[in-house]
Amino acid sequence: MGRRRNPGRNVTGILLLDKPLGLTSNDALQRVKRHYRAAKAGHTGSLDPLATGLLPCCLGDSTKFSAFLLDADKRYRVRVRLGVTTTTADAEGEVVETRPVEGVDEERLREVLTRFTGSIDQLPPMYSALKHQGQRLYKLARQGVEVERQPRRIDIHALELTAFELPEIELDVHCSKGTYVRTLAEDIGRALGCGGHVIALRRTGVGPYLESSGPFIALDEVAALAEQENFQALDALLLPLDTALGHCPALRLSEDSAFYLRQGQPVLVPQAPTEGLVRLYDPSARFIGVGFILEDGKVQPKRLI
Repeated sequence: MGRRRNPGRNVTGILLLDKPLGLTSNDALQRVKRHYRAAKAGHTGSLDPLATGLLPCCLGDSTKFSAFLLDADKRYRVRVRLGVTTTTADAEGEVVETRPVEGVDEERLREVLTRFTGSIDQLPPMYSALKHQGQRLYKLARQGVEVERQPRRIDIHALELTAFELPEIELDVHCSKGTYVRTLAEDIGRALGCGGHVIALRRTGVGPYLESSGPFIALDEVAALAEQENFQALDALLLPLDTALGHCPALRLSEDSAFYLRQGQPVLVPQAPTEGLVRLYDPSARFIGVGFILEDGKVQPKRLI
């Protein structure tokens, strides 16, 4: 009879990982999982290998709530090289066309940026992880195959010009989930008449987690602590899983309400909001999950620990 595999540590929390350049999101996640010796781990939305920045890694019970971060707004800092179009809309692709940028000035650029602010339709790129008949688009693209894609409605909440140093510009982007920043950069270049592609991309925020609130955790730091087997220090880097839901109002439940909610039954909670999602806590202030408000005002459990 073979030896049973070690199921891993039952550790729960969210690591705000600063994904390094050149690593896929899944590779980064697997390294975190291995360093923590975690039984379960998942990330909350892929970053291209070319991109750096925030990749929230959910360990243990946090994986049950990763969808809330997948659906959350994202923030990026992107550097764009105008005048050069590539096959992938970033620096890893082959150059397709080169055009002069002398006619582009800051005033014209700012006017173009206003056209890409608000609700817009965006055509997903061929070099993306979307599937067509079971195959990833980027795999088809590498074979020279292009398939028809449908535009998607996205929201660009803010688009701020932070550097104008032709032929390069830098933008801060605050957008909804599903936004392809490479495509946004390419479309801005096209609107300017000179083309463009991404040469550097950093994710600076996911939902409530912002780089401006404090530095993200480097993979090297995690690796060094794991080598020392300092699990106490590793676990101290994790945020409580309810921090992913900081935008939702909190509800403290009575013993009876917590019991019935755990049975899947909706309950009436005094002073509950009239709509939306709520964070649920038991009488001892322990987080037990997420609920939503029904039309009759009762709280219905959505995801419980």
